[in-house]
Amino acid sequence: MTSIGPDAPPVASLAPESPIAFRHRDYALFWFARLFSTFAIQIVSVAVGWQVYDITRDPWDLGLVGLFQFLPAIALVLLTGPASDRFSRRWIMTICATIEALAALALVVMTLEGNRDVRLIFAVLFVFGVARAFYAPGSWAIVPTIIPQVALPNAIAWNASSWQFASIMGPVAGGLLYGLGPYVAYGVAAALLLVSAAMTVAVRSTQARQSLERNWTTLVAGFRYVFSEKVVLGAISLDLFAVLLGGAVALMPAVARDVLDLGPWGLGLMRAAPGIGAIAVAGWLSFRPITDRAGHIMFFCVGLFGFAGVVFGLSTTTWLSIAALVVMGGADMVSVTIRETLMQLWTPDEVRGRVNAVNMMFIGASNELGEFRAGSMAAFIGVMPAIVVGGVGAMAVAGIWAWWFPQLRTARRLEAREG
Repeated sequence: MTSIGPDAPPVASLAPESPIAFRHRDYALFWFARLFSTFAIQIVSVAVGWQVYDITRDPWDLGLVGLFQFLPAIALVLLTGPASDRFSRRWIMTICATIEALAALALVVMTLEGNRDVRLIFAVLFVFGVARAFYAPGSWAIVPTIIPQVALPNAIAWNASSWQFASIMGPVAGGLLYGLGPYVAYGVAAALLLVSAAMTVAVRSTQARQSLERNWTTLVAGFRYVFSEKVVLGAISLDLFAVLLGGAVALMPAVARDVLDLGPWGLGLMRAAPGIGAIAVAGWLSFRPITDRAGHIMFFCVGLFGFAGVVFGLSTTTWLSIAALVVMGGADMVSVTIRETLMQLWTPDEVRGRVNAVNMMFIGASNELGEFRAGSMAAFIGVMPAIVVGGVGAMAVAGIWAWWFPQLRTARRLEAREG
């Protein structure tokens, strides 16, 4: 049980325990702050991907874009979790958003000076990665401390929808802004990140201040908990391997330019397509939440995610490629909502920051390291074959994990563990 910390509002000012997350003032502030931050990152991601590929025309470099953003997450995982449990999560988020804004401004300066050395771009992306490594576990762990537990499933769905909404509009905006100039895209991203930092400062939480011992047991507590709870381990590792193999985001600039013959606007539309499917599903889930057979539904959707990836890898038609990406986004939204809700409800607050740091490392591996997997594989066997092989791999992961983690497969309702 958490105690009231220095960031908490007076008890009398707390909203009634409504299951609707947006009826709680602090969650609404947090949600919009996170939305603006994610929106900015999506703009930067599209702009950097196109800029790097425009400079080198090498899929390998597209893989490095993801790798340099992921490396800090794995290198700092033993620090980011304890920091989230020991220090104010809202201040961690605020500082990290500010650092990201400065990194975006660095990209503005580099672009205006005509830089064509991708190593400098990778260095800035590494800074982004460090900031995101600290931001991510705090942004997930803070949610249960700003709303009552009854509203947590609704908040998890809205959290995922904010990311997906940013994934719809961010890439489109990134493509359009890049058409005006890369510096315009990076400048807008910097402004959004500063707004996000300002909103985060106003969030109040009931996070307990912990005085953690500085020893190895404290540092690895998140890993120990994850590996001791099969439901949490299965949920986290399922996301890791399914998206690590099935993700195709890194190769979209190559598909847009070389396969579908599209410009930056087309890349933006492709990047937005998974978000379109996800936000539609999120809207459905907000009115018709999953009440039974959650495990079976989750594994089916992971398999569907992989199948849609295969279709995307085989397609040479714009409308079919975009339709496949929409299905991928919708299927992923269902599985993300189930996985994250189960994980948050099964994790006690005293280790939630460290567990979320592990989770964010796994998510980073599935996304950024997945981009490196896709880019490096494409450099050897071709862009489209790399996407198809990844989709088949994601389908295989769904089947194997359903067998390895029967407790996760048979989970029926999204509820906390008893005892």
